[in-house]
Amino acid sequence: MILRLHALLGLLLLPLAAFGHHSFAATFDLSRTIELEGEVIEILWRNPHIGLALKTTDSSGAEAVWNLESHSLSILRRMDITEPFFSVGDTVKVAGYPARRAVDGLFVTHMLLPSGEEFVFQFGSAPAALRWSDRAWGQSERWFVETGDASEAELGIFRVWSTSLAIGGGFFWLPSYPLTDSAQATLAAWDPYTDSPIANCAPKGMPHIMSQPYPLEFVDQGDSITLRLEEYDTVRTIHMTDGVDVPPPSRLGHAVGHWEDSVLVVETTGVNFGHFNSDGIVLSDNVEIVERFTPVEDGSRLNYEMTVTDETAFTEPVVLTKTWVWLPEVRVTPYECTADV
Repeated sequence: MILRLHALLGLLLLPLAAFGHHSFAATFDLSRTIELEGEVIEILWRNPHIGLALKTTDSSGAEAVWNLESHSLSILRRMDITEPFFSVGDTVKVAGYPARRAVDGLFVTHMLLPSGEEFVFQFGSAPAALRWSDRAWGQSERWFVETGDASEAELGIFRVWSTSLAIGGGFFWLPSYPLTDSAQATLAAWDPYTDSPIANCAPKGMPHIMSQPYPLEFVDQGDSITLRLEEYDTVRTIHMTDGVDVPPPSRLGHAVGHWEDSVLVVETTGVNFGHFNSDGIVLSDNVEIVERFTPVEDGSRLNYEMTVTDETAFTEPVVLTKTWVWLPEVRVTPYECTADV
């Protein structure tokens, strides 16, 4: 089966190990693909990205060690891969995008295993093809379901929801934003290598955390709703009653919800995370976020709309949308991000 990972694109990338958390296109040269063959001498099987060290030998006998990375462990779990599919001492062939600043860095798009099977990590606008083999390793069907299960509509919003890349590509971010002059100046001066707000497993705040591509779960707590998001093991509390003391500003802010028929509407203020995304759009502490979670009638999908208002960053409110699906077998699993040491 040819792995259809093309739609993952930057949505699923939170770069790892030797490179830290940076913009994918800023970290790797997507215009070039190089091939390497060598011995695996180290494996990092973890979030936010798996990594490995590959020892190569050129035609003159000179040795070099390359630092390679690919997707997160959470992504691989949803491809039914829960442990390394290569071992220290294995000889493998890899192809991928070279790092822009590190001469020994590579993001792996293809790997040919000793078994002759090939794992495909590639992104793009067309389905990824096997490069060397006719046998693929792993499956990606869970990422590409056309619709979710419709057997238990009565559950409403209270269940685990999954990203489907078959629905609008699974995307959340927009190609451009209505930035103020000051926000444009900040963006122009932004260095993704030194200014990232989520380097070394620093967790995302609102609204950035809602872009995460992993499962999320709504749990009814009576006077509140707990929203569990897999990335960074994040827990948001949505208060559903009046009279709750407003806490000091925080990374996730203070969320207050109400129902409009079956639609959960959440208004969040008091956010001091300071970032819209990881790519240089900075927010003030006065940002206001309104979310609408709308389950479709048969319970198979959850439609989402977020409106972000911040006059210091945007000349008009920004509206982001996404759709999740219900897959009964999916659970929110520990993310356990491992920082660089």
